[in-house]
Amino acid sequence: MIRSSACPLTVALLLLAACSSNRSSGPRPASGPHGAGIVITAADIERSPGTPLEQILLARVPGLTIARTDDGQRVITLRGAGREILVVLNGVPLAPNGSGNLNAINPRDIESITVLRDAASTSTYGSRGANGVLLIRTKHG
Repeated sequence: MIRSSACPLTVALLLLAACSSNRSSGPRPASGPHGAGIVITAADIERSPGTPLEQILLARVPGLTIARTDDGQRVITLRGAGREILVVLNGVPLAPNGSGNLNAINPRDIESITVLRDAASTSTYGSRGANGVLLIRTKHG
């Protein structure tokens, strides 16, 4: 039997301190000024040359749907909320009800797209952002 001169309380405290360290070998989620969200970078877009922006969004954002109304307007919804999400281009909200055509934006000009879904990250945009926010930042904007 091995006897230790260390007090059992000291050993317990050392083990507790070692186990509670906040080190992680894996990647950490990026957090920006608007909190966590789904981020699509220019590098992600460049991997899909010739693909319209709407198709890239549909492929990368779970729960996103893009539909057309009878009069041809585009409606973008998130998680089946039934109400259109807020689209913000370089800090300027685009008009709802399909007026802001995403296909008019050249995918090569986009620096990043961030999709905000939770209440904490969309609270900056008030009730307009309640159904989600699509932040598009261009390289020249």
